[in-house]
Amino acid sequence: MKLDEIDELLNNAEAAIKSSKFADAKKISEEVLSSLSLQPVDSHEVQSNLILRSKALRLLSQSLWNNGRAKEALPYAEEALSTAFESQNREAEARANANIGVVCYYISDYPRALEFYTTAIAIYDEIGEKYKVLSVISNIGNLYLSLGEYPKALEYMNRALAAHNEIGDKSNATLVMGNIGSVYYFIGDYPRALEYLSQTLDAYQQLGNEQGACNSMGNIGSVYMSLADYPRALEYMNRALAGHIEFGNKAEAANVMGNIGNVHLLQNNYTDSLEYMSRALAAHQDLGNKTAEATVLCNMGIIYGECLDFTNALEFYKKGLASHEALGDKSGVAHALTHIGSLYANDKFEGYNSSIAKEYYHRTTTMYQELGSNQKLFEGHHALAKLYQQDGDTAQALYHFMLYHDIEKEVQSEETKKTAQRAAYERQIGEMQREQDVTERILHNILPKEIAHRIRRGDQKIVDSYESVSVLFADIVGFTKLSQRVTPEQLVAGLDGIFNIFDILAEKHGCEKIKTIGDCYMVVAGLPERCENHAERLAFMALDMQKAIDEFPALVADVSISMRIGIHSGSVVAGIIGKNKYAYDLWGDAVNTASRMESHGESGKIHVSEEFTNSFVMTGRNLSKHPDIQFTARGEMDIKGKGIMNTYFLNRVEGNL
Repeated sequence: MKLDEIDELLNNAEAAIKSSKFADAKKISEEVLSSLSLQPVDSHEVQSNLILRSKALRLLSQSLWNNGRAKEALPYAEEALSTAFESQNREAEARANANIGVVCYYISDYPRALEFYTTAIAIYDEIGEKYKVLSVISNIGNLYLSLGEYPKALEYMNRALAAHNEIGDKSNATLVMGNIGSVYYFIGDYPRALEYLSQTLDAYQQLGNEQGACNSMGNIGSVYMSLADYPRALEYMNRALAGHIEFGNKAEAANVMGNIGNVHLLQNNYTDSLEYMSRALAAHQDLGNKTAEATVLCNMGIIYGECLDFTNALEFYKKGLASHEALGDKSGVAHALTHIGSLYANDKFEGYNSSIAKEYYHRTTTMYQELGSNQKLFEGHHALAKLYQQDGDTAQALYHFMLYHDIEKEVQSEETKKTAQRAAYERQIGEMQREQDVTERILHNILPKEIAHRIRRGDQKIVDSYESVSVLFADIVGFTKLSQRVTPEQLVAGLDGIFNIFDILAEKHGCEKIKTIGDCYMVVAGLPERCENHAERLAFMALDMQKAIDEFPALVADVSISMRIGIHSGSVVAGIIGKNKYAYDLWGDAVNTASRMESHGESGKIHVSEEFTNSFVMTGRNLSKHPDIQFTARGEMDIKGKGIMNTYFLNRVEGNL
């Protein structure tokens, strides 16, 4: 295989990664590596061979860490870097450094991640690739977010967002926008977090990036959780979890499992909470995600504490503390210390010890002061004041109470602002919900419910094949003559009355109305919900339609209303084409044949094809045992566009229906 052909294959792998087709990218990268190892290398192609090998190794690692398998990706990322260095190609070195930085980030090795990111930026600057620096800057912002250094995170992310927007890079701009939303979530600015995350979700859906949309849904669920809107939080999180499982994204699925566990914990559903937390912990440990593992360990300690299982609570708190300390995560360490202190301060705990509790709380107040977390700081001083008061140390109790009181006033001022923000948010959400309800009603009126759900979910392509369905066309006979005898208002009112009855019959028999065209009504059975008895459903609907027309009052005294009905069974393609003015429609020969059955039929009769008759019988309707339906052979007919066909009339046997 020629080197330019290999490069083209690797470009395909890169495109597959951008489309979230990680298995395809992995397969291509492995095939290229195998080909390169077997292929003899000419002396003048040594550097090109090394560059391609580094690229293949890098893409192989990307296919893995994008799919939550960062531990497996690390050796490939390291080999990609060493191979790039051997090739003496600076761009290959920069890409390999940036990639291994991401891998180190995902396995929570933040110092190494920052080191590799910094090297990548330096090389990109050296070779004048200023736009490629942007993704690395964004990744550094994510790293600072994970370390709880929010001002630095926002600084890097806003730089990246402005630059991506300037060059019209919507895909990367959307990614950074979502990360900024996450920062605002962590600093408690929920309205702004929801604003950024909602924009991110819309953008991902427009881009057709379903995995990105799932990430956004999970993050929006977290905002709703913080706002105590638990039903909506679970709705978004469960949608996100289903998507991540479908795409095989283990890392994100594990994160969402932990968050669902948190929602159940907040609702005191300890059994469900522990189940989701345990699943999340096992997944994080399998993936080597130390940061997430530490967080879940502490959360499981909280659950056990709420269940008064203090032995397990202390064990999990200490495991979480050790993990946070190993990572250098100050916020996580302070969080774990606070929980351990609260456990020793609980007189229901058999190991109750106020001295040990005070020791832990002193450590936490020092750390929260360094972190600037006033909410947690005043809670720590309040706990210390109570402990010193219980021990009779009035001076220390008063000292910590005064600190608690002063800091609480600052926090209350901050909370007043947040309360106003929440009130504005709730008004905004109420308006959004009303708009969503209206949108949903409209969608359900013009589309099948399943299709409407897929549109709201963000599906970009809705096209499905159906091997066997039944299609019906019904047309008013003498419509032109009728339209000349009545006013337009009377005509529309008459059609509306007829078609409303047909809509009710479609719902009664489990059929799906497709559309009306003038005086023609089209309905199908067997989609979007597949069923074997589609012919039977449509047969009984057709007979009820015939009866309804017979009983419908005449619009003009001397002009009766009559219909031709035609039905055929076969395969179709159904879906939505276009972006505006959604319309669900069918395509295929079965549609054309059903239309021909109607146009070649007779007034007041139901004209059906041999395929429909056979389909009806095959669903288990033994006509001899069910005399309510009768098929009368019409004989061979020359059907326009179809040739000679055997057709039948479907009849109701009087007295049996």
